[in-house]
Amino acid sequence: MTEGTRHEWRRSSRSTSGENCVEVAALEPRILVRDSKAPDGPRLSFDAAVWRGFTRQIKAGAHDRA
Repeated sequence: MTEGTRHEWRRSSRSTSGENCVEVAALEPRILVRDSKAPDGPRLSFDAAVWRGFTRQIKAGAHDRA
């Protein structure tokens, strides 16, 4: 990622407010993740295939709390 690069950050449609959200941006072949409360703070970077696998697990309930 180069300085000044802009990304389209998205958050879940299930987020009811702009606080306490995780936002994601596609920067193929990577997916960036940040905290909406700290948009200029640290970001995580994942391989797109790994991110897709993770989101499939979430949708399947693999990470639901008991």
